[in-house]
Parts: sequence; structure tokens; C-alpha cells
Amino acid sequence: MNAHLQPTGSAYFIAPETETRERHTLSVLVDNEPGVLARVIGLFSGRGYNIDSLTVSETEHQKHLSRITIVTSGTPHVLVQIRHQLERLVPVHKVVDLSLRARELGYERPLERELALVKVRNKGDDRVEALRLADAFKANVVDANTEHFIFELTGRVSKIEQFIAIMQPLGLVEVCRTGVASMSRGPESMA
Repeated sequence: MNAHLQPTGSAYFIAPETETRERHTLSVLVDNEPGVLARVIGLFSGRGYNIDSLTVSETEHQKHLSRITIVTSGTPHVLVQIRHQLERLVPVHKVVDLSLRARELGYERPLERELALVKVRNKGDDRVEALRLADAFKANVVDANTEHFIFELTGRVSKIEQFIAIMQPLGLVEVCRTGVASMSRGPESMA
């Protein structure tokens, strides 16, 4: 391999060493029909791109449109390539790089939230400490008995990860996360 090229995590080794990897959130408006999600995922897997988070849901029932939110990372060149390749897929109506839009509006990141269910099994002092920390994080107890709690927590990805990390020594059993839901700040619509 040439000395001025480095692996990017994708099948294409075209990124100069000076380019750093960035995390971007893409919002993709698609027709709500069978196979669309498989095409989008196929685009990523076929080119060796990684998906850090993926959420999808119908957002406009009358128009049969769904919104796919993808968090991925790569060099700026690779991220532009991903966006252009997504735009070429037939059922895709629009692709917006929410991370770039946020910067254009003067924000560091787009508005991003995630929901997590966190199961913790403990007794005694660890149980009291888990409840105290959950309260500090504004996590709701959605299920409990004398042996466990299930906490519901909503917030930025960093908040969710921090909560999971502090619950680890207190008896963390299981975590279920929704993936990132994201929206551009300001009054403009994606469409």
C-alpha cells in the first residue's frame, strides 16, 4: 500500500493521512415499502462502511414516507461518498447530513436523543446507590421487585453511555437501546 494512503474502515483506501474520521448523523427520507431498509443497509455493508446507530419509522402516514436516521463515521471524503450513494437509491427522496447542517447553523451537533432500558440486579447498599444515581440521571423506574430494577433513560448518547458505565459495578444485567433519533435545529423542515 502507498505510504500516503491509510485504511479508512471501508473497502476503499483513498483517504490521505491528514483526514481525520468524523461522526455524522444522516437523515434519509424514503418510501415506506418492503426492501428499502435492506437496500440502505446493503449500500453500507457492500462498501465496508459501519453503522454506529440506526433508527427507522414511518413519519408521514398519508404519503407513506419513513425516516431513517443513520449515525456513521468516516473521513470527510467517505461521508460525502455515502451521502451521494444514498441519494442515488431509487426509493430515497432526500438525504440530509444533520451534522453539517448543525455546523452551518452554528451548533456543534444536531439535536440527538436516545432511549435506553437498563436492567440492574442488586441488593442492600448497591440497590440504594442505583436508585440514587438513577434519580441524578432523571431515569425512571419502569419495573422493579426485590431483586432488580429496570430503568428508562432518555438523553444524549454520552448520557446513556455514562449511566451504563456507572451501573456496571452496581449489578448491570442487560441494556436495550433504541438508537439515535435526530432532528435539525431551527424552524426548517427536512423535506
